[in-house]
Amino acid sequence: MDATKPIVLVVSGRLGPGDVPRLCEELVARLRGSGASEAVCDVRGLERPGLVAVNALARLQLTARRRAVRLRVRGAGQELRLLLDLVGLAELVQYADPEDDPDDDP
Repeated sequence: MDATKPIVLVVSGRLGPGDVPRLCEELVARLRGSGASEAVCDVRGLERPGLVAVNALARLQLTARRRAVRLRVRGAGQELRLLLDLVGLAELVQYADPEDDPDDDP
């Protein structure tokens, strides 16, 4: 695998609490042996993101950090961004695409 390409983890649908450990395990499995230094969590397909999605992103960030991998988020809608901000985790999310980053708005 090309170590310069980020690992992409797609998170979609409605998340339940039981999905969080599965997502972390999937991230670890994809990172194992890849040599990647970056992972992108694509959340465009999330349905009605709530606190479970916030928890998932926080845990995925910790999982990536423990493996010296930078985690970025792609496709976070306004609702998810507001939730992350509300719980004090807005800085946790580094956006994969400049057009996703609300701080880059003119």
